[in-house]
Amino acid sequence: MALSELYTKYNRVWIPDAEHVWKSAEILRDFKPGDDALQLQLEDGTEMVYPLDKSSPQLPHLRNPDILVGENDLTALSYLHEPAVLHNLKVRFVDSNIIYSYCGIILVAVNPYKQLHIYGDELIQAYSGQNMGDMDPHIFAVAEEAYKQMARNNRNQSIIVSGESGAGKTVSARYVMRYFAMVSKSGSKTHVEDKVLASNPITEAIGNAKTTRNDNSSRFGKYTEISFDRRYQIIGANMRTYLLEKSRVVSQVIQLEIV
Repeated sequence: MALSELYTKYNRVWIPDAEHVWKSAEILRDFKPGDDALQLQLEDGTEMVYPLDKSSPQLPHLRNPDILVGENDLTALSYLHEPAVLHNLKVRFVDSNIIYSYCGIILVAVNPYKQLHIYGDELIQAYSGQNMGDMDPHIFAVAEEAYKQMARNNRNQSIIVSGESGAGKTVSARYVMRYFAMVSKSGSKTHVEDKVLASNPITEAIGNAKTTRNDNSSRFGKYTEISFDRRYQIIGANMRTYLLEKSRVVSQVIQLEIV
């Protein structure tokens, strides 16, 4: 489809402002090849001219239809770009208090910075045995998929938890281990799963520090390997740490004030 057919009157777009915040605007006049500007109207009623470079017009991102906003899988959006992703996550989080969304097989989580009652044992039982996508996006769905693939294909599985400082990586990994501990129904007298979960406070006491964005921020990377027997029950675990930022654990940044 030609660009002129997409950027027509009454279509909505996302435009960045001086503070790098995306704002929604409506196109007031059809775009034609060779135009050097778009006539737009912001949501507050303000009309503006959005300049374009004739040699290589950088048209603004198109906004998704309202019927798609709030989808639990970002890949279901007609237009997948930065403002669309941010807006969809915002709508789900602000309007419905939903912190999890899918992006294909990837789980996207928004840190609510408060306790949510969505990690109870009854929810673990609800996700156990379900296919990924059958229920709402959740960290338990990812854990169940890894556990099921391990049992079905008899192959090692990996779950990568990634994000910036304060995103909630450590807590997410803790919920994954808790899920494995419960669904594996380990009959071991040594209670390996309890020891895996109990090791977190020890490593956190040594390798965590308070930052401006997180009171309990991990200052190190961690690789946790959980071993299962042929009945897929936990029999052991191994943890390796790396990239410990010692200077950020044992000292604080000194700010000098020159008078």
